[in-house]
Amino acid sequence: MITVTEKAKKRLSELMLADSFDPASHFVRVGVKGGGCSGLSYQLAFDKESSDQDQVIEDNGMRIVVDKKSLLYLAGTSLEFSDGLNGKGFVFHNPNASRTCGCGESFSL
Repeated sequence: MITVTEKAKKRLSELMLADSFDPASHFVRVGVKGGGCSGLSYQLAFDKESSDQDQVIEDNGMRIVVDKKSLLYLAGTSLEFSDGLNGKGFVFHNPNASRTCGCGESFSL
């Protein structure tokens, strides 16, 4: 399960509409790939389709698609949006990560 905070939902919806995606019928694709200074990097994109290899999750009115391999790394993760003085952007709070890099864009288990 991946959860989306209200602030992240609002910002994702704004970005989806700006990119001609409909938050009610399209998806936010969340994934993990090898790379980054800690070994694994988060991926975040918009998508209009899902496949048989995807798990569709709905939280807080937001439809999230995660490939089954990435779901193993992301179970229990919360997606948040920060617009504070230290920076602006999406933040993954992943309880499975044993180590993260300074910028928060990569992690290891």
